[in-house]
Amino acid sequence: VLKVNLSLRKNIKSHLSVLHRNCTELGPNHVREMLKGKRVIVTGASTGIGEQMAYHLARMGSHILITARTEAKLQKVVERCLELGAASARYVSGTMEDMAFAEHVVKEAEASLGGLDMLILNHVGTSYFGYFDGDVGHVRKLLEINFLSYVAMTVSALPMLKESEGSIVVVSSMAGKVGFPFTVPYSATKFALDGFFSSLRQEFSIQSVNVSITLCILGFIDTGKSSAV
Repeated sequence: VLKVNLSLRKNIKSHLSVLHRNCTELGPNHVREMLKGKRVIVTGASTGIGEQMAYHLARMGSHILITARTEAKLQKVVERCLELGAASARYVSGTMEDMAFAEHVVKEAEASLGGLDMLILNHVGTSYFGYFDGDVGHVRKLLEINFLSYVAMTVSALPMLKESEGSIVVVSSMAGKVGFPFTVPYSATKFALDGFFSSLRQEFSIQSVNVSITLCILGFIDTGKSSAV
C-alpha cells in the first residue's frame, strides 16, 4: 500500500482550495480577458492534456503555437483551435530529444507571434511501468526529453517572457513529489523538474524578475498515454 505524506496531502488540498476560490472570484469573463490575445506555446499538444489546454486557450482567443511529434495530429488540433476561436493557431512538429528543436520552437514563436506571454511545458517521453531494469541509456534519454528540453526552452524563452512579464507553466506529477514503485526513470525526471523550477522561482523572487512559474502537480490520468508512463 502506498502511503502519501499527510502534510503533503494537506498542502495540496490547501492549494487546490485557494485556486478554486480565486477562479470562482475571477469568473469566466475575467479569465477570458486575461488570456485574450496572449501568445502561448503549448508542448505535447497533439493529444491528452496538452490538446485540451490548446482548446481552452483557443476558446479564450489566444494566439497558439503547438508542438509534438505527430504532424497529422497537430494539423487536426490547429484546425479545431481555429474553429473554437483562437486568434491564430500554428504548429511545429519534431522531437524534444533534440535540444536544437526545443530552441527552434521558441524562435518560431518569436518570428511568427512577435513575442511570447506564456510557455506551457507539457511534453513527455515514452517510458515503461515496471521494475527498474538498470537501463541507464533509457534514463538519460528520458531526462533529455522530460527535463533538459524544458530547461532549454525556458532559457530560450526568458528574454521574451521578461519583456512581456509572462508566465511559465510546467506540467508535472505526484511522481515528482513522492517516490512510487514501477516508475523509476519517469519519477526521476519529474523530481528534476520540481527541483529546477522551484529553485528558479525563488531566484526570480530575489532578483525581482516578474515572470511567474507554476508547477502543476497531477495524479495518474488516463490520457491514452498512461500505459507508457
